[in-house]
Amino acid sequence: MASGDTAWLRMDSPTNLMMITGVIELKSRVTLQQVRDLIEQRFLSFPRFRMRAIQDLTGAWWEEDPEFDIANHVVAQEPPEDPSKRGLERLASQIASTPLNPDQPLWQYQVIENYHGGSAIIMRIHHCYADGMALVQVLLSMTDTEPQPQEKKGAPPRQAHHSRPLLDQIARQALALGKRGEKIGRDLLGELQDKGPPSIVATLARKGSDFAFDLARFVLKPPDARSRYRGALSPAKRVAWAEPLPLAEVKAVGKAHSCTVNDVLLSCVAGALRRWLVEQGDEVGGLEINATVPVNLRPPGKADGLGNHFGLVFLGIPIGIADPLERLHAVAANMADLKKSYQPQISLGMLSLVGRGPSVLQRPVLEMFSSKATTVMTNVPGPQRPLYFAGSEIDQLLFWVPQSGSIGMGVSILSYNGKVQFGLMTDSNLVPRPGQIIRRVTDEFEKLVLVTMMQPWQQAKRGEIHEPKAGS
Repeated sequence: MASGDTAWLRMDSPTNLMMITGVIELKSRVTLQQVRDLIEQRFLSFPRFRMRAIQDLTGAWWEEDPEFDIANHVVAQEPPEDPSKRGLERLASQIASTPLNPDQPLWQYQVIENYHGGSAIIMRIHHCYADGMALVQVLLSMTDTEPQPQEKKGAPPRQAHHSRPLLDQIARQALALGKRGEKIGRDLLGELQDKGPPSIVATLARKGSDFAFDLARFVLKPPDARSRYRGALSPAKRVAWAEPLPLAEVKAVGKAHSCTVNDVLLSCVAGALRRWLVEQGDEVGGLEINATVPVNLRPPGKADGLGNHFGLVFLGIPIGIADPLERLHAVAANMADLKKSYQPQISLGMLSLVGRGPSVLQRPVLEMFSSKATTVMTNVPGPQRPLYFAGSEIDQLLFWVPQSGSIGMGVSILSYNGKVQFGLMTDSNLVPRPGQIIRRVTDEFEKLVLVTMMQPWQQAKRGEIHEPKAGS
């Protein structure tokens, strides 16, 4: 098992399971047998999904399941007693809080054959198998662009490249800051040679001092601000999702303000998080929380492979800003600053380092990572055309990113067929009803649309927007 995948396998804890949970809503009914046939033909063409993840104190490896039975992994699920959207959310919450069987390959599809005239599938896949970008490719391999399923198989997985052997000395150097900073950067780059494009490695090698500075800033970053979104965790998770936003409108708002689609979406999430805290009576003035945001480092030509090839950055989420335009530009500025940072490469290198050592070394690194953030936020671009799963058109695609360590909230964004879908997972101890937060994203976006329409196009560029005065 690749060292980065080992690190994600070890992150499992009773209060945070490292499963990516998703929901596929289909417009017409499919049977359990149809789904099993599709999984057998396409999903299982990736040999890793027939393998168990085995680990001990020193490492982890993949092992063929000698008793593999698809009936253990694609199972019938009774529809929720409450047939509404909230009923499906509650069912998905229960499933997302239930561990997968560690004696079997760590994935499962639960099929609701009859749901609102169609079908619904709740799926769970452990993060050690693949990251979000890879799983989108797996999903695409299982779908068709027309109702009649075509004979095709999933793309064959590429063999993982083995990194150079690591000495314990390198692990110690990766955590030691100071005079040997430039050497730390070069040692970590050794872990990245098979995990990122050669251009990244060459650039980092030429800028060892900048890399060492970012490493110091990354490791010495203080714990995140205190808020209601941090606290003692429980095994019970809650999931919810919002009504989708039109992707074309999101792009138009971003263009009007010289911001990216991601800037617009994350600023709307920040506004929703702010409103909920205010309604709880909390003081939010000046509050900024950190989100860990995945950055794809998958090399060209490896888009169809499994495994985890991404780094993490800490993005400041300006909850303390009430004005939607000011908040949008604050998010954009924070994101622009991170684009010049080596944080993604540093985090990937550090996870790879600890994944190759004894499991006891990973705990302090995980605690360091998770103490610096309040939430995980991820945005995965999906296909922008209708897709068919076992002959039925996919109406809605949803997923929830797992959280690690002491983090108790995850925001997941997925675009599909011209729409943007938001999902929120929270710990029940912190936010027992996440729908109260995530459904406010639509309101926050409508505010941005309204403000954009009220301003002339020529004034809607960054630096030329006239912010309203306090009290006006």
